[in-house]
Amino acid sequence: MTRRKTTLLWLQSAGCGGCTMSMMCAEAPGLFDTFNNFGIDLLWHPTLSEASADEVTGLLADIVEGRRSLDILCFEGSVVRGPNGSGRYHMLAGTGRPMLDWVRLLASRARHTVAIGTCAAYGGITSAGSNPADACGLQYDGDLEGGALGASFRSNAGLPVINVAGCPTHPGWVLETLMMLAEDGLGPADLDRFGRPRFFADHLVHHGCSRNEFYEFKASAEQLSELGCMMEHLGCLGTQAHADCNTRPWNGSGSCTSGGYPCINCTAPEFEEPGRSFTETPKFGGVPIGLPTDMPKAWFIALASLSKAATPNRLRVNARADRIVQPPAVKDTTRR
Repeated sequence: MTRRKTTLLWLQSAGCGGCTMSMMCAEAPGLFDTFNNFGIDLLWHPTLSEASADEVTGLLADIVEGRRSLDILCFEGSVVRGPNGSGRYHMLAGTGRPMLDWVRLLASRARHTVAIGTCAAYGGITSAGSNPADACGLQYDGDLEGGALGASFRSNAGLPVINVAGCPTHPGWVLETLMMLAEDGLGPADLDRFGRPRFFADHLVHHGCSRNEFYEFKASAEQLSELGCMMEHLGCLGTQAHADCNTRPWNGSGSCTSGGYPCINCTAPEFEEPGRSFTETPKFGGVPIGLPTDMPKAWFIALASLSKAATPNRLRVNARADRIVQPPAVKDTTRR
């Protein structure tokens, strides 16, 4: 028996389109291989589809009026509610209606609603500052429930909005979420308290970081070009950020920390306004304010003191260099 296709509609609003660009870089498997393998029928995507104008508006009308089924609604970019809650700062071309209205109508029809990226999930970059557009996420406004669809929203499958956060989001997170939805393999227990799929949100960026040996001995970099741990001085939040970027590298090899930049915790609500420079670690009494997740302050201070005292000279030297200056000693590990 031929299995029914899982229909997918993708809309974009206030954002840069970076999550789509990221998703298109998916490999092993690639984007279209995933769609084919899991029976996902892409009804329309503003970048990937040829259809436009009357074809698209007709498709949207068919979904809203029940003539066509919609399994997954993916929304990229924040939702614009201004001015004065009308949503008219973003009118969907050719429809005479705000995107705000369309997302509410389509979400009421879809079996699942998925926020692609932190803008769609929590408001993200486009909601920063004074936010004159009144931009928000689908079901969150920053870290507060609500957003465009409201705190009580549940999809026709009984789930809240699934927040595949990230700025941009990892292609693997998007595709794995879509695979799970196509197989009815994602339930309420598979989401964390901010609606993020736990398959990536139960990890920390710190896991697998190439700088972990420097972290263990608190051998810290003081400038971005240096090899040491970036937590103590350069604002790295990898020990607090929920994502598996360093155990699931981007395109097989990359991550922010491996590229020499601190983790800015882009999967979290309100990451865009940390109240400081992204490359600055706020401290109180010389101790970083943002301590590693689950680490009591007294333990951190004690362990940091011991670690610094025990730092091998190799790590102390290399932490402040832009390349390995002193290699590890060759040690005879043969038992005699």
